[in-house]
Amino acid sequence: MSGLIFPGIGQIALKHYKRGAIIIIAVSISLSIAVMKVVQLALDILEKIQSEGGEISMSTISNAASQVSTNYSSFMFNLVLALMMFCWIIGVIDAYIIGKKKDIKEVSTGNKN
Repeated sequence: MSGLIFPGIGQIALKHYKRGAIIIIAVSISLSIAVMKVVQLALDILEKIQSEGGEISMSTISNAASQVSTNYSSFMFNLVLALMMFCWIIGVIDAYIIGKKKDIKEVSTGNKN
């Protein structure tokens, strides 16, 4: 579930609520920052197009995007994406380990609860 739906959901399904909440919050904040950066970049591109006369064509959009993206600080964006991917991977691995331990415990005790 952590890998397919959203990081942290697997932990919550396995009743590790604090771990799940921490992962969900970290990914949600990272995702929010990434979306804000992308929207800001899109607004900068739109502003660049409007300042050049407002003609909309593929070449205008491409030129405006390349000019804005070279001026755009991508360090923070890359850092946020790396944090999001790290949390996603950790969430999947952690949910797998928790599930594996739960399966081993159930087999050793003969209990399926």
